[in-house]
Amino acid sequence: MAETPNGPLTGVRVVELAGIGPGPFAAMLLADLGADVVRVDRPGGPGLHIDPAFDLTNRNKRSVLVDLKSVDGPATVLDLVERADILLEGYRPGVAERLGVGPGPCLARNPRLVYGRMTGWGQDGPLADTAGHDLAYIAVTGALGLTGPAAGPPYAPANLLGDFAGGSLYLVVGVLAALQHARASGTGQVVDAAIVDGTAHLTTLLHGMLAAGAWQDRREANLLDGGAPFYGVYETADGGHMAVGALEQRFYTAFLDRLGLPAPAPDRDDPARWDALRSAIAARFRQRTRAEWTAVFDGSDACVAPVMSLREAPAHPHLAARATFTDEGGLTQPAPAPRFSATPGSVRRPPARPGADTAEVAHDWDVRSLDQPQQKGPQG
Repeated sequence: MAETPNGPLTGVRVVELAGIGPGPFAAMLLADLGADVVRVDRPGGPGLHIDPAFDLTNRNKRSVLVDLKSVDGPATVLDLVERADILLEGYRPGVAERLGVGPGPCLARNPRLVYGRMTGWGQDGPLADTAGHDLAYIAVTGALGLTGPAAGPPYAPANLLGDFAGGSLYLVVGVLAALQHARASGTGQVVDAAIVDGTAHLTTLLHGMLAAGAWQDRREANLLDGGAPFYGVYETADGGHMAVGALEQRFYTAFLDRLGLPAPAPDRDDPARWDALRSAIAARFRQRTRAEWTAVFDGSDACVAPVMSLREAPAHPHLAARATFTDEGGLTQPAPAPRFSATPGSVRRPPARPGADTAEVAHDWDVRSLDQPQQKGPQG
């Protein structure tokens, strides 16, 4: 079977109303998979306060400039919507409606449209209209309370857990499921993707374990939260760290063999002996450098790996062999994921610069209103 190089979503058209965080990442994921994503930037609009050339969440997209507060701005977006399969927006509830590009006018123009909404709190509820960021969203779901040591505060896991795992990925799943429905039925719909919902959903397994009495509702007291000495992180002689995940007995046996822990080791099946076992393991890891321990465990089933930094990760032998990272235009970046045997995704375009593709999109999507000068409205 011949490969289709641009991904399985080739032919799907997406309008992204510019924002920051989970919305752009979701749109990037769709673009990586081949969708034709047009990002609607507004003059002087939101950004990461870095050079747009380095904003990798805008790769594989094209950008047009539309001032939604101008007289003709909403109509121009609706012209794009008429030709789109999916729209993504990340405004607070009610903002898209006030700008004239809410679900009502968009679905009236294009009844097959999938209208994806990305928020932290969701479209309703007591906190829906309040500001927030990743940390607050994961805090109320119980997910933040899983991180960090028992004796200190929880650790902020960057914005990976809320914005991107609980937010972007659920938005993408939602709009693709709704797109399947729209193509089967001819009817579009609104997808309300809230970070609090998605992050809570990620904790499903733990809620089941909690109900069964197999999980304690406190940090560092369980198998998967650093409580077990055979599932945690240890410092090495040079200040590096090794991650140990030797949960199953056969992997733990391989771990002890490679670690060279003096016998008899404290019983791993006795939680009362976990502190002693952890101390013994930690003392052993401090005797060699990270590189030395990496070599010791290389090729084994001990489930031990070096903790790499962002700059180091692309050079890890396994990731390099799989081309998990790619270098495009001088920028090292994660390659598109997941992988497809017949329709692989690719990095086709560098990060879109605001407004740089307006003429091209106007031609390709046959939206002539993009070529017209926009007149300031009463708000402008």
